[in-house]
Amino acid sequence: MKVDVLLGLQWGDEGKGKVVDVLTPRYDVVARFQGGPNAGHTLEFNGQKYVLRSIPSGIFQGDKVNLIGNGVVLDPALFKAEAEALEAAGHPLKERLHISKKAHLIMPTHRLLDAAYEAAKGDAKVGTTGKGIGPTYTDKVSRNGLRVGDILHDFERKYEAAKARHIQMLEGLHYGPYELADMEKAWLEGIEYLKQFHLVDSEHEVNRLLAEGKSVLCEGAQGTMLDVDFGSYPFVTSSNTICAGACTGLGVAPNKIGEVYGIFKAYCTRVGAGPFPTELFDETGDRICTLGHEFGSVTGRKRRCGWIDLVALRYAIMVDGVTQLIMMKSDVLDAFETIKACVAYKVGGEEIDYFPFDISEGIEPVYVELPGWKTDMTKMQSEDEFPEEFNAYLSFLEEQLGVPIKFVSIGPDRQQTIERYVEEV
Repeated sequence: MKVDVLLGLQWGDEGKGKVVDVLTPRYDVVARFQGGPNAGHTLEFNGQKYVLRSIPSGIFQGDKVNLIGNGVVLDPALFKAEAEALEAAGHPLKERLHISKKAHLIMPTHRLLDAAYEAAKGDAKVGTTGKGIGPTYTDKVSRNGLRVGDILHDFERKYEAAKARHIQMLEGLHYGPYELADMEKAWLEGIEYLKQFHLVDSEHEVNRLLAEGKSVLCEGAQGTMLDVDFGSYPFVTSSNTICAGACTGLGVAPNKIGEVYGIFKAYCTRVGAGPFPTELFDETGDRICTLGHEFGSVTGRKRRCGWIDLVALRYAIMVDGVTQLIMMKSDVLDAFETIKACVAYKVGGEEIDYFPFDISEGIEPVYVELPGWKTDMTKMQSEDEFPEEFNAYLSFLEEQLGVPIKFVSIGPDRQQTIERYVEEV
C-alpha cells in the first residue's frame, strides 16, 4: 500500500479540512504530519461547523485511525479544549486518536517567547499567530525540545529545566511583565489529559498499518508557499509543508508515497505579513473577501485576497509532485463578469514564468482575462451542470498547470464537492 498526501498549494487556508473529510471514507487512516494549532481546518456538515487545530480531520468517521505524527507540535492545553469540545458534540476520541511520542510539546513559555521575538522585530514582524509554534520548532532543531513521550519519563525535572531556560531567554529579551501561572495550570491539566490517549511510536504504527494493507491519507497544514525552505522566506511557517514533510513528519519512506492531492482556491488569499504578487487593494479584493468569508478560522484575522497566481501554483506542483488537483471556493467567483489569472511575472521589464528567489518587491503580475460564468453553482449536483465558461476556466487551468483537476468545491458543505471525470494518463 502507498501513502496518499493532501497538501495546500498556496499560502494556506485552501480548504484542506473539508477535502480530507470528503476523502476520508476511502481511507483507513488519516494522519497529520506537521504544523500546530496555528492553523485551523474548518468542516461543515449536518448543519454543524467544526474547526480542528491539532486533531486530524478524519475524526468524524467513526471507524478510522487518526494519527498525530512526530512532525506536529502540540499544545496540551489547546488540545484538551479542542478534544473536549468534540467529545461534548458526540465525537468520542479516545479510541480513534493516536499521538506520536516524538511529537514536540508547545510550552507556555514558548508562547511568551513567540510574543517576545515578534516585539523585538519591530516593523519587520513576520505576523505569527502567537501560538508558540516557531520557538517550539527552534527548540526541536537546537535539541532542547520537550516531547510527548517525555511526560512518561522523569517529566517534572525535564519541564522545569526547559522552563528555566526559557525564562532566562525572556530576561535577555527584556520581555515583561507576563503572567505564567494561569497558562501553566491549564497546560499541566492538558498534560494529564494527554495521558488518557494512545501514545505511540508513530513511525512503527504507520508502517505496520501499511504492511497490513491499510490505506493512509496524510493531511498537511498551512500551504506549500509557507514552507520553511521553499516558501516566501522569511514570511513562512516553521516546518516543511511540502510533500517531503510527510516522510519526515511520519517516518514514511519516499517510495511509499502514492497520490499527491494539491488543493488550491479559485483565487488567492494570504494571512499576515509577506509578499503577495496578485494581491488586490480595490473593491474587487474586498468583494472576494466578503463573498469567500475570508477570515481566519483560528485567529479571526481578515485574509488578504487576490487573483489566482499560476506561477506560484506551478512551482508548488513541481516541488510537491502533485498528481491530482482539487479546486476550492469556485462559487465565490460565481458573480464576476471577468476572471483574471496571473500567468507570468514581469521583473525589471523582463517577463518570467518561473518562481524566483525573491518576490518581496519589483514583481508585476501578467494577467490573462477569462469570461466569468455568472451562474449560481452552489446547488449543482454533477459536472454535467457546469456552465460552459466554468468548464473553459477549468480547461485553461489544467493546460497551464499540467495536472488534472479531479475535484471541484462549489460551497462549504460536505455535499458541495463534485468529483470530475478525468481520463487516466
